[in-house]
Amino acid sequence: MEKETMHLQWFPGHMTRAQRMIQENMKLVDAVCEILDARIPASSRNPDVDRLCAGKPRLMLLNRVDQADGAATALWRQFFKDQGLMVLETDCKSGKGVTGFSGAVRTLLKDKLEEYAAKGQSGRPLRCMVLGIPNVGKSTFINRLARRKAAAASDRPGVTRGKQWIHVDNSLDLLDTPGILWPRFDSQEVGEALAWTGAIRDEILDRETLAANLLVRLLELYPERLQERYGLTVDAGENGYGLLEAAGRRRGFRISGGDIDTERMAAVLLDEFRGGKLGRITLERP
Repeated sequence: MEKETMHLQWFPGHMTRAQRMIQENMKLVDAVCEILDARIPASSRNPDVDRLCAGKPRLMLLNRVDQADGAATALWRQFFKDQGLMVLETDCKSGKGVTGFSGAVRTLLKDKLEEYAAKGQSGRPLRCMVLGIPNVGKSTFINRLARRKAAAASDRPGVTRGKQWIHVDNSLDLLDTPGILWPRFDSQEVGEALAWTGAIRDEILDRETLAANLLVRLLELYPERLQERYGLTVDAGENGYGLLEAAGRRRGFRISGGDIDTERMAAVLLDEFRGGKLGRITLERP
């Protein structure tokens, strides 16, 4: 199935400042929590984080597992564990898995806690920096963990712009940071995955091409969902745009003159995917 070509670049100036701030404050924390979108664990992992973390102990948090394919999440969990990384699965909106975070950090920093105890500092709180791309659920996670509205949360990318210390309890402090992308995406696939899940503002994209390519991807991974929701089959169109037209035709989306309203169909598809109406979907495999 043929895909459409897109040119996706988005690196606002505030992200350069955010990277600098993260690097400067790394010395203040004991560990790093890197939050990933469980639907796109590879594309939502900023390649600059390895450099920015400077060897700090790291906890990988797979968020939005309620929207992701459970079998695929299990594969990703094992993938990260095989790299020696600790993994925690969460659904920050419902709070699932969040209560296990403090215990996971203490396990991750067992040696650090023993070092503090040996120095007579057993009551000293651990400090953890929270990192992630825009709109991955960082602020919602922090608010769940702190049990109060400690960080600004939104379904739009780019809301958190500065650092903020959040006191969780007497044993744990979090450093909230802005969501950061990287200057150039490694491939069109990475940029698309970020756009599909809302990590990049829709205003800078060609939504019809984005939706057409999402249909191609879904037809590869979850053809039964497209059949159920939009009546699409492999031969519904010769390319992504053909699939988009076919879906719009089935929904009865037409403009004056009888042409298919592909712009409306694109908006509906993206909204329904992001809203979970197509079921639990993971767009990447290890």
